[in-house]
Amino acid sequence: MVFNINNFFNSRDKNSKIGDFQDLDHLNGLSIATSSANLYGNKRDDLVLFYFRKGANYASVYTQSKIISENIKWNLNIKNKRIKALLVNTRNANAFTGKKGFDGVKLIAQDLSEILSDKQKLDEENPQKIRPNELIFASTGTIGEKFPTEKIKNCLPDLIKKIKYTQNKYIWIKAAMGIMTTDLKPKMAMEECRIGNSNIKIYGIAKGSGMIYPNMATTLGFIFTDANLSSNLLSQLLKKNISTTFNAISCDGDTSTNDMVSIFATCKAKNSEIKNINDPRLKKFSESLHSVLLNLAKRVASDGEGSSKFVTINTVNCNTEDNAKKISFSIANSPLVKTAIAGEDANWGRIIMAIGKANVKINLKKLCIKFGKNIIINKGELSTSYNEEVLLKYMKEENIDITIDIGTGKKSFSVYTMDLTKKYIEINADYRS
Repeated sequence: MVFNINNFFNSRDKNSKIGDFQDLDHLNGLSIATSSANLYGNKRDDLVLFYFRKGANYASVYTQSKIISENIKWNLNIKNKRIKALLVNTRNANAFTGKKGFDGVKLIAQDLSEILSDKQKLDEENPQKIRPNELIFASTGTIGEKFPTEKIKNCLPDLIKKIKYTQNKYIWIKAAMGIMTTDLKPKMAMEECRIGNSNIKIYGIAKGSGMIYPNMATTLGFIFTDANLSSNLLSQLLKKNISTTFNAISCDGDTSTNDMVSIFATCKAKNSEIKNINDPRLKKFSESLHSVLLNLAKRVASDGEGSSKFVTINTVNCNTEDNAKKISFSIANSPLVKTAIAGEDANWGRIIMAIGKANVKINLKKLCIKFGKNIIINKGELSTSYNEEVLLKYMKEENIDITIDIGTGKKSFSVYTMDLTKKYIEINADYRS
């Protein structure tokens, strides 16, 4: 695992660029613990618990794959609008494991509910009995392998002992690292805003570097806020902001069985009750939530397996957002485009190819293409300012922006992706070895 220890000691501005860590600190109503169930055969953290002592309102979006993991099946059966904990395991996806996999989640939920209930008796003035149906789960890792139920159950007492009621950036980094698989970097983001006269925190972590292509959600992403918001509002806000963030990234065009993005509200902030998503008091919160989601989504794309470039595909001035989205994803998911970018080859002909296969009607006389500030195609013809040497120099940069101006409307859509390198093949060829 590649990790720069200096990131622990460098204070970062909350608007930091991709690659820098942000200073996440304490969020009222949330407790965190990490531990190792030896799922990797070593002592790296592979279990992460997010514990809400007094409960939290929540909402989730899940993969639209027709084959889903057993933990997602469990979560979909939970009818409570308020939960007490989220348990995340890595190394094993608990997907295509059938009844045994689901029963494993059930057994873990039973044990975890009992241990957390005992902890309530020790720590709380008014202890609550925590029930299995107040717990949700996330899993990530290899599909089809036997779910390690006993290893996880045996680790639960140690995990509960490590619960930290007060967080700091080091605990957040441990949590973000604990949910990683082939990721090289932990992914965290934060924003602060106001709802009325109340200060609000929005913190988030995510994992993902391969099997990334969205359909209602992508990878694992967990957002935490102290805002006093209902589960219904959280659901609306998440769905509103997911389309241009986690649903706008692609690493390899593959959708996971385990995709899950969730938001949790501890309701510890003292903002007045809000009942309608169109309430003007929610505007700044929605914008800040979008910022956190986009920050995390970009970090996932930039950490794509084997990537050397972070690539943004902007399709602008299209007749519909859906058509702009089709074009951007057609380019982002093209192996020929991605390998050309990896080779720092200014092969704009592959962009033309990818636009054509998007099945969107194009007026070539209005089509314009730019790489960064370099105009390649202007109104359907090779630009008179085109300079191959300048473009090749641009392709050596780490961040590549490609803009497709359709010229037939006012709608746009941006997709975030990475290049496709030999390292990607090596990582996935050796994934289980």
